Amino acid sequence: MHDLLLTTKQAAQILGVSTAFLERDRWAGARVPFVKVGSRAVRYRHSDLLAYIESCIHYSTSQY
Repeated sequence: MHDLLLTTKQAAQILGVSTAFLERDRWAGARVPFVKVGSRAVRYRHSDLLAYIESCIHYSTSQY
């Protein structure tokens, strides 16, 4: 099955964050995986976004 490639704006909407958050994340070391298409285009795989969301689930504030 083919995975959807989403723009930064689409990915930000799914995650509920700003596009600036994702831009800073890429600059700072990319906790959210992304794909470089060509020399400039940045895309996010839908499955990577879902996996990132799952990795952020916590059940208590003491887990930090």
